[in-house]
Amino acid sequence: PISLESVRAPRFDRWWLISELLRTKTATPAEIAGATSIDPWFLDQLTTIIDMENFLAKSSLKSLKEPELRRAKAMGFGDVVMAKLMGVKPADVKEHRHRFDLHSELNQVDTCAGEFEALTPYYYFAYENNPPLHLPAKKKLVRASTSESVVILGSGPNRIGQGVEFDYCCVKASLAVRELGLDSIMINCNPETVSTDYDISSRLYFEPLTDEAVSRVLYEERTRSKVLGLICQTGGQTALKLSQSLVKDPILGTPREQIDRAEDRAKFDRLLSKLKMRRPKSKTAAKISQVLPAADQLGYPVLIRPSYVLGGRSMYTVRSKTQMEGILDTISRESDIQFPLLIDRFLEGAVEIDVDCMGDGREVVVLAIMEHIEEAGIHSGDSSCTIPCVTLSDTMIARIKKHAEALGKELRLNGFLNIQFAIFDGELYVLEVNPRASRTLPFVCKATGVDWVKPAVHAMLGKSFREQKLRAPTVYPQDFKHFSVKEVVFPFLKFPGVDVLLGPEMKSTGEVMGVGRDFSEAFVKGLIASGHRLPRNGSVFVSVKDDDKPKVAEICKELKALGYRIVATHRTAQFLRDQSIVASGINKVKEGQPHIVDAIINGEIQLVINTTDSEAAISDSFSIRRSALQTGVPYFTTLTAARAAVKSLSRWIRGELDVQPIQDFQQRDAYQTPLVAPSTSTQLIRKRK
Repeated sequence: PISLESVRAPRFDRWWLISELLRTKTATPAEIAGATSIDPWFLDQLTTIIDMENFLAKSSLKSLKEPELRRAKAMGFGDVVMAKLMGVKPADVKEHRHRFDLHSELNQVDTCAGEFEALTPYYYFAYENNPPLHLPAKKKLVRASTSESVVILGSGPNRIGQGVEFDYCCVKASLAVRELGLDSIMINCNPETVSTDYDISSRLYFEPLTDEAVSRVLYEERTRSKVLGLICQTGGQTALKLSQSLVKDPILGTPREQIDRAEDRAKFDRLLSKLKMRRPKSKTAAKISQVLPAADQLGYPVLIRPSYVLGGRSMYTVRSKTQMEGILDTISRESDIQFPLLIDRFLEGAVEIDVDCMGDGREVVVLAIMEHIEEAGIHSGDSSCTIPCVTLSDTMIARIKKHAEALGKELRLNGFLNIQFAIFDGELYVLEVNPRASRTLPFVCKATGVDWVKPAVHAMLGKSFREQKLRAPTVYPQDFKHFSVKEVVFPFLKFPGVDVLLGPEMKSTGEVMGVGRDFSEAFVKGLIASGHRLPRNGSVFVSVKDDDKPKVAEICKELKALGYRIVATHRTAQFLRDQSIVASGINKVKEGQPHIVDAIINGEIQLVINTTDSEAAISDSFSIRRSALQTGVPYFTTLTAARAAVKSLSRWIRGELDVQPIQDFQQRDAYQTPLVAPSTSTQLIRKRK
């Protein structure tokens, strides 16, 4: 139960908990102010909003008068929220609002602070509360344009699961549109990064990424210029999801029905069957009661995921029926889960591959094939990866390339495509397809030295790859002169009590790139750049699940050869000694002091390798991982990442790391000739159609 004690200390959901206290009248604003030291003014504002919620919940839409409706809109209530409170459809609220000719009004943010006229301003919409009876004629804030325009949907505010990588893609898309002589119209509400810089786009609307806000911008823009369509592929899953609801507006690039075909899990299953491509055995659940029987039928472990998933949210790797029952209880309380849910047989220990492609409606170009360092089951945003691949044969790479091209052609790819494959027991499986720019695309652009967003956006506007004289990049390791490794950065230290174990839901908040003449050099640079304090000597603690014990023995042999001392839990230490590897045993926390957490805190451990699977084992080893994090000891929670790190440590110990400009490594001359802008953009659109 929510009480004053639950809101006394700051936490991420504090305002939601305070709102619930006020809704249920469990506490008064004065009591909350006393417990939290929050200024009463803010609590009064929150109380006013909750009073409006209660008013709307008790009202019928037909009885809602213009002043009441205007006040609700001025307070920030969207059509969707109002519809939910009154038990009607959002379209009904919109229609009722239009009866009163009630629309949000355009406002300008003066980027010059009134010093002189702002030539590159940005805009937002707001409802006026209690407007005067006679509004003066407003000056036209946005000049009419002689150019045609393209609307770019951004990714929204930066948060875990929707990162700055999409902001990069939006900026590159805006520049590519303007290069063709068109106006680029950005809709985004990111308060801190460059897509919302007012001089990146021709016009910027600082608005939330919702149907209501985007429709209002489009209505405004059509009064000023001819809107050729929307680009939804550079704004991540938020923008892609919007493409399915803005059905009256033209989408540039891959057709809307093909986007849905890739995103809807049941339709995607049928697509793979048509192409005769393998995928993990799966079942589809149209409602929550069907999930448990489907999982029992497939056998554990399984992976659960919804349609149009953002950042792996509400995705779970489930290893037992007991764990499944707890997860279903969590899912049932999430109001925005989109059915059907897909339940996949989880491929334990598979190698995961990311592939970025682009197409022009006819041809498909594979930009990069990236091998994940961590095994399958970890969100691609949290997994390290390398260009080129390090363990795959040319035969497997050719097979992956062929699959990617076939998927792109089947989806009539025009723009971007990201595909995730898994290699399990020598077979290639398709995990999922994202018909948009991915988080890995900026990494691919940096690693190859080519802005791949520009040719893809130009293709969306009708200019084929042949006209752009585009040359496809290489994907085979022997053709590369350098390796690039993407390493991730996590915020775990900022969140007390959070486990560092990785899974299908994204947790990272940044990434770095290490570049070197070989994989070891690139990987160790990535580790150092992401904050790992790699030891040149000392003790390595090893505690792994039973399935990993045979594999960890080889890693320990390499560590011993490099001069490290091995410390392990008693069972793991005995296993290593049976393999003729000298290892010291140490107590787990539950076995009593002195134990491993004491050793980590006392500075006796310089590196941690810890893998686990069962819920009990995860709980028991939590303090080990958390202590390593808090003391700055490097830790690895997957054996594949530990193996890669150990193989790279010799470079670190010997100090054989060169620092060179990235331009020395990058591939050059991706285009045979520069792109030439056509005389008019209309010709491009007609050609595309």
